[in-house]
Amino acid sequence: MTAHVQVKPSGREFFVDGNDSLLEAALRSGLSLDYGCSFGSCGKCKARVVSGQVQKTRHSDYVLTGAEKSAGVVLMCCNTAVVDLVIEAREAHGAADMPLQTIDARVKSVSPLGDDLRRLHLQTPRSNRLRFLAGQSASLSLADGISASFPVASCPCDDRNLEFHVRRRAGDPFAERVFGGLKGVDSVRVEGPRGEFVLDEESHRPLVFIAGESGFAPIKSLIEHAMALDAAETLHLVWIASGAGGHYLDNLCRAWSDALDDFRYTPLTAKGALPDNEAVLRQVLQDHPRLGDCDVYVAGLAPWASAAEFQLLEHGLPREQLFVSALES
Repeated sequence: MTAHVQVKPSGREFFVDGNDSLLEAALRSGLSLDYGCSFGSCGKCKARVVSGQVQKTRHSDYVLTGAEKSAGVVLMCCNTAVVDLVIEAREAHGAADMPLQTIDARVKSVSPLGDDLRRLHLQTPRSNRLRFLAGQSASLSLADGISASFPVASCPCDDRNLEFHVRRRAGDPFAERVFGGLKGVDSVRVEGPRGEFVLDEESHRPLVFIAGESGFAPIKSLIEHAMALDAAETLHLVWIASGAGGHYLDNLCRAWSDALDDFRYTPLTAKGALPDNEAVLRQVLQDHPRLGDCDVYVAGLAPWASAAEFQLLEHGLPREQLFVSALES
């Protein structure tokens, strides 16, 4: 059975399939509802049922007061929808609404994305997951104190499995440890989220994503979140990289393009060491002659990202429709 749920006061909607919890279904649909443990212990995912009926699917250690029960308050992580629902629940409306969290995660896997790039997959405890917005970053610390900061490359809809793209660089001890082979027994302390490179969920303009090299990591998170929301008219990814294997998840991008009518993928290869801003701008303007009708998200190394930002603004893209993540490494 599929039930329709509307969230007040935002008016956002999602669907619940089978015995999925309200929280699971909302996160999978791209909603940023307030929650904590996802396990019935903290009470942060309280919502009030305005109309409809829910059914408890999991025991909860958190005890609601009698007044809360009488008012129709439930824990979204422990209840599913029996029929269509209207609920009142707290939502994050921007990066400022996201609390800073510290979580000890374990290394699930380290896999190659290229000769000098690794995918670091961390898994949080079931009862302590990282709540973040697509496009944000986190600091990672090893037991010996070595640390580094990376954009989260995965979608908030899977808050327990966190993906980071780690590039090997001379003199970077964290990258050397990742390339040296972190194991499943290793613990990584995750502190975050940080950053304001997040999706403007109030806008329904076409979305243009411009990634330079491994600036694809936060762009990937944004795209997966935008797909979950299914709110934008079209999505277009322009990914510019230099050297063989620069588009290190090319197959994933092509799979998106093949599966989705409203998604377009344009890989560009730069001639020099840094991505070519002029080539990107020419391509974007050719594909979007009315660029001012779009929201544009740019992510890449700081010098390139700043130059791209300047050129897009010079061309007349409104400041409020341009979002830039200038990465340090």
